[in-house]
Amino acid sequence: MKILVSGGAGYVGSVSADELIKAGHEVVVFDNLAQGHRAAVPKDARFMEGDLRDADAIARVFADSGPFDGVMHFASHTLVPESMREPFLYLRDNAIGGTNLMEAAVKNDVPRFILSSTANLFAEPESMPIPPDEPVIPGSPYGESKHYLERALHWCKTIYGMRYACLRYFNACGGTPERGEDHDPETHLIAVVLQAALGQRKLSIFGDDYPTPDGTCVRDYVHVVDLAQAHILALDGIDRIGSRRYNLGNGLGFSNLEVVEAARRVTDLPIEYDFAPRRAGDPAELIASSDLIKQELGWTPKFTEMDDIVASAWEWKKRHPNGYED
Repeated sequence: MKILVSGGAGYVGSVSADELIKAGHEVVVFDNLAQGHRAAVPKDARFMEGDLRDADAIARVFADSGPFDGVMHFASHTLVPESMREPFLYLRDNAIGGTNLMEAAVKNDVPRFILSSTANLFAEPESMPIPPDEPVIPGSPYGESKHYLERALHWCKTIYGMRYACLRYFNACGGTPERGEDHDPETHLIAVVLQAALGQRKLSIFGDDYPTPDGTCVRDYVHVVDLAQAHILALDGIDRIGSRRYNLGNGLGFSNLEVVEAARRVTDLPIEYDFAPRRAGDPAELIASSDLIKQELGWTPKFTEMDDIVASAWEWKKRHPNGYED
């Protein structure tokens, strides 16, 4: 199949584009490079630079590189704390960019649409681990923007018949030999801890008074390759299964301090930290129930141990201490 990957120069998008190519698919990457990196785009993918807020730029992609058998949509503002400070940046840009892409997909008869969604849909979960039918109460404007896109896809299917899958991530992490995390600013905990290990920044743990065993937030970490494989399984299975919303996680929770201890073991370096106040929008615990995607599509995460996840990120970071600039 020929797949359009929006945000395919970013972290999860670039790894997913690479895994698509390995699986035999043809890939076109569309990215504005605001957060992504040209060097992260797989060499066998066609790259087209542009912004999803520009409907004419999207139309040119479909005219020049279509027709497409599916779309994978990763491009987004993604920082929860930033969305609490600048809500309209998220409520406006994420909604406009995603809606523009959906409209172009509908106009060009694309039958499949895979959305990179978020666990931030669940600010006050009633169940833990969190099932995909958990009531949605977004934890931030970022989560709200993803909720809007999920609802928009519902109407794309209802009105136009475009099938979709929404994949809700629980903390993407890890790396591959060719690709790793390189954000500016960097906010993902494992990447931040490894920057601290190299002396590139000070490490702050946000909150030590949560109702968890060690007082720090507990999160479900999913390796980026496992996430990419889930996208491909959803793409391949959507005709058989139909439209779905899946939660993606290991089903295991690791506290912030447990992540630091794993990094100390992997790097064999002393990693110092201090405590800072809680961040707005951060719930105490988020752990996914991925039973539905395992049952329906046979998804099985290969990276479940924190030491293995950190080790894969560390191998890329050691070779690229300054990110893709190296």
